[in-house]
Amino acid sequence: MIVAVLSVCVCIVAIEYGVRVTEAKYFEPFNVTYDHRALILGANRRILISAGIHYPRATPEMWPDLIAKSKEGGADVIETYVFWNGHEPEKGQYNFEGRYDLVKFVKLAASNGLYFFLRIGPYACAEWNFGGFPVWLRDIPGIEFRTDNAPFKEEMKRFVSKVVNLMRDEMLFSWQGGPIILLQIENEYGNIESSYGRGGKEYVKWAARMALSLGAGVPWVMCRQQDAPYDIIDTCNAYYCDGFKPNSRNKPTMWTENWDGWYTQWGERLPHRPVEDLAFAVARFYQRGGIFQNYYMYFGGTNFGRTAGGPLQITSYDYDAPIDEYGLLHEPKWGHLKDLHAALKLCEPALVVTDSPTYIKLGPKQEAHVYQANVHPEGLNLSLFESPSICSAFLANIDERKEATVTFRGQRYIIPPWSVSILPDCRNTAFNTAKVRAQTSVKLIDSDLPTISNIFPAQQLRHHTGIYYISKSWMTTKEPLKIWSKSSFTVEGIWEHLNVTKDQSDYLWYSTRIYVSDSDILFWKENDVHPKLTIDGVRDILRVFVNGQLIGNFVGDWIKVVQTLQFLPGYNDLTLLTQTVGLQNYGAFLEKDGAGIRGTIKITGFENGDINLSKSLWTYQVGLQGEFLKFYSEENENSDWVELTPDAIPSTFTWYKTYFDVPGGTDPVALDLKSMGKGQAWVNGHHIGRYWTRVSPKSGCEKVCDYRGAYNSDKCSTNCGKPTQTLYHVPRSWLRASNNLLVILEETGGNPLGISVKLHSSSIICARVSESNYPPLQKWVNADLIGEEVSANNMIPEMHLHCQEGHTISSVTFASFGTPGGSCQNFSRGDCHAPSSMSIVSQACKGKRNCSIKISETVFGGDPCPGVVKTLSVEARCTSPLSAGFIQDAVSSF
Repeated sequence: MIVAVLSVCVCIVAIEYGVRVTEAKYFEPFNVTYDHRALILGANRRILISAGIHYPRATPEMWPDLIAKSKEGGADVIETYVFWNGHEPEKGQYNFEGRYDLVKFVKLAASNGLYFFLRIGPYACAEWNFGGFPVWLRDIPGIEFRTDNAPFKEEMKRFVSKVVNLMRDEMLFSWQGGPIILLQIENEYGNIESSYGRGGKEYVKWAARMALSLGAGVPWVMCRQQDAPYDIIDTCNAYYCDGFKPNSRNKPTMWTENWDGWYTQWGERLPHRPVEDLAFAVARFYQRGGIFQNYYMYFGGTNFGRTAGGPLQITSYDYDAPIDEYGLLHEPKWGHLKDLHAALKLCEPALVVTDSPTYIKLGPKQEAHVYQANVHPEGLNLSLFESPSICSAFLANIDERKEATVTFRGQRYIIPPWSVSILPDCRNTAFNTAKVRAQTSVKLIDSDLPTISNIFPAQQLRHHTGIYYISKSWMTTKEPLKIWSKSSFTVEGIWEHLNVTKDQSDYLWYSTRIYVSDSDILFWKENDVHPKLTIDGVRDILRVFVNGQLIGNFVGDWIKVVQTLQFLPGYNDLTLLTQTVGLQNYGAFLEKDGAGIRGTIKITGFENGDINLSKSLWTYQVGLQGEFLKFYSEENENSDWVELTPDAIPSTFTWYKTYFDVPGGTDPVALDLKSMGKGQAWVNGHHIGRYWTRVSPKSGCEKVCDYRGAYNSDKCSTNCGKPTQTLYHVPRSWLRASNNLLVILEETGGNPLGISVKLHSSSIICARVSESNYPPLQKWVNADLIGEEVSANNMIPEMHLHCQEGHTISSVTFASFGTPGGSCQNFSRGDCHAPSSMSIVSQACKGKRNCSIKISETVFGGDPCPGVVKTLSVEARCTSPLSAGFIQDAVSSF
């Protein structure tokens, strides 16, 4: 059996590497084994819920809160990729500090009692620059990525060994008393394996052998890898994985990436996955035999600096995750999933011991899966179950439009469309995926938010529509639009962008001289034609300059360029600037993908024929002068800075800087850059990332998001006709109370006077809970639901409201117990309304961070409409005393 083999393997590992397996740091040492129905942690058979958090997409100061919120939300495991290019930016020079302190991150998870799933790869994809590969890797002679290639395999083994050895030295594997229970080698290679032919198949076998040879002592997985070898677990990545089965019945059914949102590119709409559908997908997975599921992402975070992948990935990696980019709970997604997880944990004793569930067809599109066992296996907490038989059931209605009434074990159940009801005891419904009782939190950051941008509060602030903008004390300096450094070089022909820049900068200058005779000018005039620059392919951005003047911009993924040129008689400077906006992060043959200019480049329309520039002499310059001189640094003493005057705006390729203060408290901080064009931003020397006010299409957003039916990334999109991103996260740990240096590199001509600093908070909270809702899951945990004395039907539903840390409920703006209509921020009273609604809710909640109200006519002084199922709808405001005080001080000074 696999269990026995792996147990022996762990013992051999301990002996071979001389590790002290008897000393536990965070857990009592345990082996990790598995069968087709459970992961077995020591003697405990488990189904597990995992939260994906990428450590470099947050600051170390954010990590403890993110991990704590993941645990509170019901996660058992923290998952992350390992980012090779962050850890080894130069070959042999390692970085495991700051945002890349992987050991600290793993230990924080362990200190919270959570397990860890480390996906080493080392290819990550993840919408991360170059998929996580260091760019220097492509310069190794003879290398081909991710195939049966000796140079690549040597480098891959060296880095994977480095990570495994580091984890072992820090005693972080489960058999050492650490949290790491799973590792991953490679990543979604099955998607591209066929591109490599036989070399791909051999590479998969080699990767598996190499991983197992490292002696990690825990199971390894390969995601999206149907031909994973026998001793590697193949897993699923998708929106839905309930139909997935591994390639051996001896392996558990695992879902390594449940895409709870999607990534975003500049100029695109924002994806949104409804929590009702997400919960449906998770419940269906466990209903049909799943044992491990990881949310990709549980917290998405931010692509700080130049870490965003390509093509054109935005700086935010919010991903519509349960915890938003700033570390705040994304409600109702977080709360509804928390309830789902609690319901699943109630079913765990039955799920992990039933060899296969009993399938019952309840209707044309309705079905039940029943997990029942008559024995109590060791390693399970069965305190809830006094009967010698444990039983849990899932009732599914996969009809996309209609609710269904079904009969199960002699009882009738109403199941909404596209939903699953979970019955931990095979009788009482604890949870339905379509019935959301968690609150909705509305995050406000505009003029109705009770905060202001405070830039030099002693100076006069220009007030416009309730927002306080930066109005003066900006300094500026121009970036030279030419070859500017002695490090430039001249060679024949067009060189590929990355071969020159080594990704040390987004920018590469190419410059050549074109001679135009008087006869050429006359030829163009007489024939009413103009010369044109043509390039076979360009990626991501090309800017064309003639004699220092910008005349053309092109954006795309290997697009053809045709640009009309205006030359003067004599010599003309033709300068091209190619820019990357994140290196390609997905696909086969990444090392050959490249950037910049591809193919033939020529000028057409000359009297004597076309000029082929592909073999001309070109002078190359990497980067911008301001990058080289570190204009963004606090130590920079460039003497060319001058005070900005309004008549100097707008201006292309211009640097700006100022200083600003921020309010106290813990609310996350954002820069609002909607007045800018495209560029990069730094605060106190920290690179916030790229910004771009590229506008999304006006069409494609639905007025009403219908959760029913299969999700895809175009369904339920938002933000149509608006810039894809205008707010940029500035972590609190990068800020001081005052005199924070803000440096902006603006490429296209934005207005820095419109920049403001805003706080990000969940200012409005709403909830809607009916008498027909199920009782809180905590009641199931605390009660004996199998006995006759207490049943779920006798438990009263409750509404729970909570503000983020540091905030309290300052007012209740709507409350109605009866038949209220509408939705959050648009509630309305119905024909039935309890007059005491507002006073009851206000008394229970005002001045508190958390409150709860029972959904009962007794609480509201009687039944306002007998015979009608009543609902309580509430909208309330959360405010921070610190923010309110800051506003008052700033307004007074104004």
